[in-house]
Amino acid sequence: MGRTTRWAGALAAMTLALPLHAQDARPVIVVLPFENSGSYGQDKETFEALEVGLPAILAATLGAHPGARVASPAEVREAMNRQQLGAARRIDAASASQVAKAAGARYAVTGGFADFYGKFRINARVVDAQSGEIVKVVSNDDPKLQDRAQLAAIVQLVGDRIVAAIGLPPYPASARQRDVPAGALTEYSRGLLFETRGDKAKAAEAYRRALTADPDYRDAREGLQRVGGE
Repeated sequence: MGRTTRWAGALAAMTLALPLHAQDARPVIVVLPFENSGSYGQDKETFEALEVGLPAILAATLGAHPGARVASPAEVREAMNRQQLGAARRIDAASASQVAKAAGARYAVTGGFADFYGKFRINARVVDAQSGEIVKVVSNDDPKLQDRAQLAAIVQLVGDRIVAAIGLPPYPASARQRDVPAGALTEYSRGLLFETRGDKAKAAEAYRRALTADPDYRDAREGLQRVGGE
């Protein structure tokens, strides 16, 4: 199963969608697939899971900012289908712009990640749907924030830089994401991956492992409920 196909499946599985707001003036952001740009040190399935999980985790982080709205999984899935984005097609600035327009969004976020034996980097491209240009490429370029164990903080930093790139104020303290353990985030990503494959039993096992690592991880709890594990 290809990267984009996995992500489309994850969108179908997830129920993290925010309600539509017809009169909502906040800029809308679509978070698109992330590519494994060269990772080593973990099994292939873990990296496949992160291709699905990282965009979902980042979308949840961006959605917590009161000044932005993140397009729902259903909206993104429909927009990607309209643009006929196949599994082998790389999402460049032009295609990201078209998907964002189809979803009624002002900005698209896509990019890649690399895990080199525990040194974790995310590179996210912020695309303006109106101009089709990349507004900014943001990353956790601080060497002190590149340990895989810091994954939650890495995603929050990338979120901070994305909202700054589109001209929003910093996150209020109440909107910043919890420091979820990296193990919980990885198992949550596995759960999403298995869910896209239609393997509810393995998805439930992964979500339970995520909850063992962090009993208060709401997204994992919701995932477990989706697959009938609780």
